[in-house]
Amino acid sequence: MARDAAEEASRPAAVARDAPEAPGRPTAPAHHEEEMPRVLVTRREAVALGLFVLTIVGFLYFVLPKLAGVGTTLHHIENGNGWWIAIGVVLELLSFAGYVVLFRAVFVGRRAGPPRPIGWNESYQITMAGLAATRLFATAGAGGIALTAWALRRSGMEARLVACRMVAFVVLLYGVYAGSVLLDGIGLGTGLFPGGGSFALTIVPAIVALVLTATVGAMALLPGDIERRLGRWASGSGRMAHWVARAVTVPALAASGVRTAIELIRERDPGLLGAVAWWGFDICVLWAMFHAFGSPPPFTVIWMAYFIGMLGNLLPLPGGLGGVEGGMIGAFAAFGVSLDLAVLAVLSYRGISFWLPTIPGGVAYFQLRRTVARWREEQGSRPVTAGRASAVETAGALQSS
Repeated sequence: MARDAAEEASRPAAVARDAPEAPGRPTAPAHHEEEMPRVLVTRREAVALGLFVLTIVGFLYFVLPKLAGVGTTLHHIENGNGWWIAIGVVLELLSFAGYVVLFRAVFVGRRAGPPRPIGWNESYQITMAGLAATRLFATAGAGGIALTAWALRRSGMEARLVACRMVAFVVLLYGVYAGSVLLDGIGLGTGLFPGGGSFALTIVPAIVALVLTATVGAMALLPGDIERRLGRWASGSGRMAHWVARAVTVPALAASGVRTAIELIRERDPGLLGAVAWWGFDICVLWAMFHAFGSPPPFTVIWMAYFIGMLGNLLPLPGGLGGVEGGMIGAFAAFGVSLDLAVLAVLSYRGISFWLPTIPGGVAYFQLRRTVARWREEQGSRPVTAGRASAVETAGALQSS
């Protein structure tokens, strides 16, 4: 995801360098003509996608519960504790709020590029539209990344700065993921935390999380001129040289993004707690659903099964639909949790976490289009000197990162 963000966000920079300036008039930034990311599908593909989603939903909520011996999920949801279900909805809203707070901490609080402020309303539009894109399209999160990067560029932020901060955002968000798996895996595997679990369910995920954390952290040790050192490989012409020229920018942007994330942590920016809130409140939704239908297992078991199930988002399915549910239910079964309780809790949780942001996210998508149209009008009347000054500030921000 970090590499996709770096390549996607840095693409307009090359266009801006190659575009000639018209004599006698200011030249608007190249990203003014960049269109909103969208997924183009034919009518047949849309129908097939709709049938696939309906089939998965029907299997999860009608067939799977019967296989587990609990009838249908929808019938049992009616018998669930309404107060706990309402608490789960509130907890999910708090999770979304944490995501917005983290977005502002990374892209607004220390932002150097946009000439206009990105307020809370604009932050909500960008994050909710990105979350909806992530859940609705089978792109492993790339759809949300592309939409967020596009909106930031249209706000006036320089492309390379967007790429750097996007990497920092992903590192901070998934750093909490990896740290949680490492801590909980060791705690469960050693018996320090209640819940038990096999070596494969506890220590192995902890080892993988440790390796990934060390690999990402090592990127901060790359020299600042790594792009220049690799640049000589891109000399010459032809398709291969073109792809190499684009590829050599990735290590530099990744290293800059990791260093930015580390710098934010050192500054103890309270907005970084948004990453903890995003994951923590979402896990608590699953915990609340266990309370709604029975007695929950130890929270540390819910914690680990949740993160194991989230690996289903890597599957080429819309929002990990089917993969996340199967992963979580399988993990709970491996921990010895009652299968019927796990099915009810997980499917109820996904009913809240997956579908709750869909409608407001779709509304935010269209609101964001109007916001960007307003930004375009404002930028059309902005003198070119302001854009050049912004570019100079951006270069300084990247160097300091």
